[in-house]
Amino acid sequence: MPSIRMSTAVKICELDVLAARIRELRAEGKRIVHCHGVFDLLHVGHIKHLEEARAMGDVLVVTLTPDRFVNKGPARPAFPESLRVEAIAGLEAVDFVAINRWPNAVETIRLLCPSVYVKGPDYKEAAQDLTGGITKEEDAVRAGGGVIAFTESETFSSSAIINRHLPLFAPSVSAYLDQFRHQHNAGELVAHLDSLRSLKTLVIGEAIIDEYVYCDALGKSSKEPVLVMKYVSKEQYAGGSLAVANHIANFCDDVHLLTYLGTENSHETFVRSHLLPNVKTSFVSKAGSPTIVKRRFLDRYSSAKLSAVYEFNDEMLAPAEERQVADTLAELLPQYDLVIASDFGHGLITPAIADLLADQAPFLVMNAQINAANVGFHTISKYPRADYICIHEGEIRLDTRSRTGDLRKLVADVAGRLECGTIMITRGQNGTLVCRNGAFSDAPALAVKVVDRIGAGDAVLAITALSVARGVEPDVLGFIGNLVGAQAVSIVGNSRSIDRVALIRSVESLLK
Repeated sequence: MPSIRMSTAVKICELDVLAARIRELRAEGKRIVHCHGVFDLLHVGHIKHLEEARAMGDVLVVTLTPDRFVNKGPARPAFPESLRVEAIAGLEAVDFVAINRWPNAVETIRLLCPSVYVKGPDYKEAAQDLTGGITKEEDAVRAGGGVIAFTESETFSSSAIINRHLPLFAPSVSAYLDQFRHQHNAGELVAHLDSLRSLKTLVIGEAIIDEYVYCDALGKSSKEPVLVMKYVSKEQYAGGSLAVANHIANFCDDVHLLTYLGTENSHETFVRSHLLPNVKTSFVSKAGSPTIVKRRFLDRYSSAKLSAVYEFNDEMLAPAEERQVADTLAELLPQYDLVIASDFGHGLITPAIADLLADQAPFLVMNAQINAANVGFHTISKYPRADYICIHEGEIRLDTRSRTGDLRKLVADVAGRLECGTIMITRGQNGTLVCRNGAFSDAPALAVKVVDRIGAGDAVLAITALSVARGVEPDVLGFIGNLVGAQAVSIVGNSRSIDRVALIRSVESLLK
């Protein structure tokens, strides 16, 4: 880094180089002190913390969370790791600084074996740490022969400073967040998210395996107008209702999934191994059908989707299979607080099953998703009623056959027809529109970086359904929905489910 003074540049090390240097210093009898954090916006609180830590030993080592593992919410970190590491290295109290390779400091502590591992005063109460990370860090420190210590200096919040003096969103979004902070606080929303834990949730919908096939584009075929690609690799993710169940399982203890698997290429081993441990399952076998696979071909360099091939049988369940679903629902419905119908229109939820759900579900959440296979044939009107509907704007426009009509009037019409108390319309970069008993609430999109939109709507459906069942206010529902959406679009497909701790960290960060 030519722009850094030499005295600062020599402090910056690769982690393995740093570990070797620390071993040498320890052999010389030096007492090694280690601090770890994001240090997104270097401020006086950080400086006092590091100076106090430096006084506890002979050498102060600081490691930083890499950009890809910072979970402070959309648009964070405000400063990339290359600048954050340079800023820390510029402090006189710091002897060495490195960027971590893992999401937390545990492996780094094991690598460095510090004599003293130092945290700020807000980490003294380990029970308040949502991740349980401080306990794991302390165990790693003690295993290496060190001790954990806490500084006493006054703390400052980087997030609060950034929110007020270094806005990372468009002015309209910053204004929305300012207003929201005056009406709600992080403690209120965290308590709400904690309250979801006891909800018993039943999910019914098609299981989908999302397959991403990465290729290198070679060019046009010499004899045909065909793009020729070279296969590189493939990844498979649990999508459809599998993803919905996994999202919910991070927030609720009791989750049950009812779906079908094909009798041909059932992929049952894959499905079972990719569901979280607290997801119970009831599988119906659909004769003459594969388990649905949606295979997408992507350019490896840009991750742009080039084409897709679906493996499925879109026919409705046979009468015997439909009876099996109905009998399973009759047994399960009395045991659960809410039912989420994640309906992709691939034959699981027949008209008779939709009527049964509308008649017997204690609290019915519904999404009838349009896709390339069912567009024009599958809308929310197949259900006679619902307590909560979460759909994309294009899906409600298709249902009402209105390309350009006033969206609020369309939502009000659907709410009346389906006797639905709450409807959320997701609108991509335009955020969400929530209708609760005829009153509307808008919330802007909070996503800053979009990696992949696949599965984002399912994530929003899953988490907002729980919030509606708990009676959350419409403006809070919109905020949570957009925050979930921001996390979802930052993930490749359904490679990971919505992280509860990361969502709470985002809430705390944005509302400081």
